[in-house]
Amino acid sequence: MEERYDIAIIGSGPAGLSAAINAKIRNKKYILFGTKNLSFKIKKAPKVNNYLGFYDITGEELGTKFKEHIENMGVNITEERVNAVYAMGDYFTLMVNDKAYESKTLIIASGMEFSKPLKGEEELIGKGVGYCATCDAPLYKGKTATIVAYTKEAESDANYVSELVSKLYYVPLYRETVEVNSNIQIINDRPLEILGDEKVEKLQLKNSEISTDAVFILKDSVAPAQLVPGLLVEDGHIKADRKMLTNIEGCYAAGDCTGKPYQYLKSAGEGQVAALNAIEYLDTRK
Repeated sequence: MEERYDIAIIGSGPAGLSAAINAKIRNKKYILFGTKNLSFKIKKAPKVNNYLGFYDITGEELGTKFKEHIENMGVNITEERVNAVYAMGDYFTLMVNDKAYESKTLIIASGMEFSKPLKGEEELIGKGVGYCATCDAPLYKGKTATIVAYTKEAESDANYVSELVSKLYYVPLYRETVEVNSNIQIINDRPLEILGDEKVEKLQLKNSEISTDAVFILKDSVAPAQLVPGLLVEDGHIKADRKMLTNIEGCYAAGDCTGKPYQYLKSAGEGQVAALNAIEYLDTRK
């Protein structure tokens, strides 16, 4: 366990980067979780004209400016995926695979997860459905498990899980070439529904069906309601006030995860507001 941080930030899009920059300026001990590619949505934008100070610029060019900014300020990105966050009263515990981090405050800037949950997914969370394969795999030692992978990064998790379970199915939902251990069975089919009464029993796909004891769903980010137990979510977005404060003390949210409009400038502004209010909250507790 490392020393407790002042602010933990989840997400490396405009909201998370803005929050980190402001935490850095105010000399707070912070950690920023995300990817050095920043945000896939930024890279895909063909043209940006509504970000103040930049016009007639592509998303990729804007992303380059973001990278230059954080590099010049010494803002580092921790490329680890946060699987769960637990409010412990006066601090938060962030679970990252086999490690845990502690922080006095939390800023969720994880963007908007547009893929809908599978049928049966939400009903069977904790009953065989999980979002951290490396965390939960030991519970299924000697059993059958399935990984539904939305990104290539899931392959390392699959290799680890395959060493513990008796049988592992891998369902890739990305286009890159799959490179996993030879004892993993790759299923190129589209998952439709997770079946089971008291626990996971099967995964129904478009053209086949798998009998399995567990289904691990690995995406870029975990949906907020699953990420932070007790977090208030309305219409798929985190409910936050003008200070970007959620219903959990010390927990703030910023960016697309708080609702429309899904705009870079709005996200960056909310990231700053969240960070400044988290800093004010920390200062009042000294």
